[in-house]
Amino acid sequence: MKVAVLRFPGTNCEFDTQYAFERLGYTTTLVWHKEDRLPKNTQLVVIPGGFSYGDYLRSGSIAQFSPIMKAVVKYANNGGKVLGICNGFQILTEIGLLEGALKRNNNLHFISKHQKLKVINNDNNFLRKCKKGEILNIPIAHADGNYYIDDKGLEELEANNQILLRYSDSSGNRVVVNGSVTSIAGICNKEKNVFGLMPHPERALEVILGSIDGIKMLQGFED
Repeated sequence: MKVAVLRFPGTNCEFDTQYAFERLGYTTTLVWHKEDRLPKNTQLVVIPGGFSYGDYLRSGSIAQFSPIMKAVVKYANNGGKVLGICNGFQILTEIGLLEGALKRNNNLHFISKHQKLKVINNDNNFLRKCKKGEILNIPIAHADGNYYIDDKGLEELEANNQILLRYSDSSGNRVVVNGSVTSIAGICNKEKNVFGLMPHPERALEVILGSIDGIKMLQGFED
């Protein structure tokens, strides 16, 4: 599988993401934000975490205007698979490929820790190797991870099985981590080819780092 990993000024997880996918046996290419096209035969675009443009104005709000994002939107609209992790999730909401918005955490603090997640829907490429209701242990590291969507939008997410992950305890009960609506940690679009989540699966591939639950998440994109 050929994976394109985007880079913006301030991105700091591109090499972690590249390492993760290459460790799983995939071919990766780092793509600078000023490029206007994706590598030929790209099978997955990943927008990694970090602080694109220093999170000035609002997280992801400037990155959406980078030349490469026009190519990403075209790619996604043609059915290409796109994964946004943390800041990448924020960018996807800013550019309109995913619904809702990410706000400042409700406690106004940066949160960095391992966090339990409950798999809500697995009828998609991203989580198809996970079981519905399964509890995963994945690191989080964000200050603007408070996912918001209005009541009508939430109803549509629920009806279309677009809610992928919720923050939970080890028993699967919802917990408040950052104030996200109904503890949402990740969603997808209606077509189920664009995915966004705040937790970092690329940091959960080795036992020494505390979890290997990220492996089956990223392997879900295998053809």
